[in-house]
Amino acid sequence: MNIPGSSFSISENGIRNPIGPADEREWAYHEFLIRADYDRCHPGETFDDLKYRARFSKEDQGLLSEWMTLAAWRAAERRTREAAELRRAA
Repeated sequence: MNIPGSSFSISENGIRNPIGPADEREWAYHEFLIRADYDRCHPGETFDDLKYRARFSKEDQGLLSEWMTLAAWRAAERRTREAAELRRAA
């Protein structure tokens, strides 16, 4: 399976850690949560530009990692909120 985030990893103290979720659907969901904000904060470039550069640049790997961490927080927050709404509706 070709997972968009599978080729992204960052090395800290010689240990390689993946950037973002390994699941293709989850990766796409995380991208959806942050893409517009990234594009707005970085005029003249896109989130796809960052993903391309992250393949070659440690600085961009770090930036991608930070944005994907934000996406994970947003995803967790949404899931928590949705679960609470389901409990209230039941």
